[in-house]
Amino acid sequence: MNKFLFKHIDNTGLVLWRVVFGALIATEAFGAIATGWLRRTLIEPEFTFNFIGFDFLQPLPGGLMYYYFILMGIFGLLVMVGYKYRFSMACYALMWTCVYLMQKTSYNNHYYLMMLLCWMMVFLPTHRWFSVDAKLTPEIKSPSAPRWTYLVVIFQVWIVYTFASVAKWYPDWLNGTTTALFMKGKSDYWLIGPLLQLDWVHWCIAYVGILFDLLIIPLLLWKRTRFLGFAISVFFHLFNSIVFQIGIFPYMSIAFALFFFSSETLQKRFLPKKPLYTLGEVKIPSYKPLLIGVFSLYFIFQIGLPLRHWAFQDDVLWTEEGHRLSWRMMLRSKGARLIVYTQEEGSVEKKSYNFRKILSSKQERSVKSKPDLLWRLAKEIKKAEAKEGRNVQVFMDVKLKINGGEYHQFIKPDVNIAAQEWHPFKHHDWIEPAPVDYHKKVE
Repeated sequence: MNKFLFKHIDNTGLVLWRVVFGALIATEAFGAIATGWLRRTLIEPEFTFNFIGFDFLQPLPGGLMYYYFILMGIFGLLVMVGYKYRFSMACYALMWTCVYLMQKTSYNNHYYLMMLLCWMMVFLPTHRWFSVDAKLTPEIKSPSAPRWTYLVVIFQVWIVYTFASVAKWYPDWLNGTTTALFMKGKSDYWLIGPLLQLDWVHWCIAYVGILFDLLIIPLLLWKRTRFLGFAISVFFHLFNSIVFQIGIFPYMSIAFALFFFSSETLQKRFLPKKPLYTLGEVKIPSYKPLLIGVFSLYFIFQIGLPLRHWAFQDDVLWTEEGHRLSWRMMLRSKGARLIVYTQEEGSVEKKSYNFRKILSSKQERSVKSKPDLLWRLAKEIKKAEAKEGRNVQVFMDVKLKINGGEYHQFIKPDVNIAAQEWHPFKHHDWIEPAPVDYHKKVE
């Protein structure tokens, strides 16, 4: 085990990964400004839907969030060139973690993966070659790195893909319903729009998605199928980038191939002046027990967290409980109708409440089908009414449909949601049980 984990191998792939990853996270920060994501998500809303328990993380007032993201982008560029690498990487990781936890309206699995990789990168020696740090401090320069620095990234990515594949094993995905709904909104795409409406394309997307997620890491690990796996990966992720427009994630996923190709290939093509390390020394660090203990606990957590929804009552596809942080990517299409009622203390009359006045348009689209966001909305309504001197109960009438099915009652309309507590590892009984036929299509 010691020889396997701590044997030093050539670090060309690790070094190139730092360059690409730094460029991508810088693009994520600057792109959030350029595309208006930052404005729509963190500046325009009156409040943000924080991850529960992190209400203390709030966007900076006025236009200060622009400077926040500019600074983040600069740290990303410093990671790319390898200047003050660990400091720059830790600063970006901390700042991105704060952004991630202060809002759920734009929840995306690649934001979560990026957060995990940022913190992982803080501890990886990716700056010991082809970096400003190595030029300024020659004593840190090294053409090698222990094998575990590659394995932790590969294992993390394997977990992501495997859970993403398994999550698709449910009826509406297997019969092409979900992919057909996804493609329906792409009909106006230039050139490929009509093609994306064909039934056989929906079936291909559904089953290629399952097989790709399940098999891509084994294909890249085996030398005989590596180039095939890489070609498939490039096509798959570029297709996703064009059709779904999901930011840097497809390009980050393509770049993961750097951990699989041989150092000889990478060195010859990208760093021809770098000496190829072949000694294969085994260097056992003094912190070995701590290193193994920390990563063992980390990966136990990474495997266990996506499984937690099995401990909840009812179907995660309906309740959303256990959905986040579980690599349940691009799985379903949801629609919902929401009516909010308030009832003042001492009154028997329920009044319709215009919840839209305290939400941005982006928040309004997200909140209706997600119990934790509905719960937080109820709390915000109660708070807003309290400022006007009214103590109110908040009731919600929510009808939900999944994958183009029929609408069903989602939230119990006679429960005062504002009085409920949120339990991250417990089912909430104010969510109606999933109807037996909620997968049924509307004819």
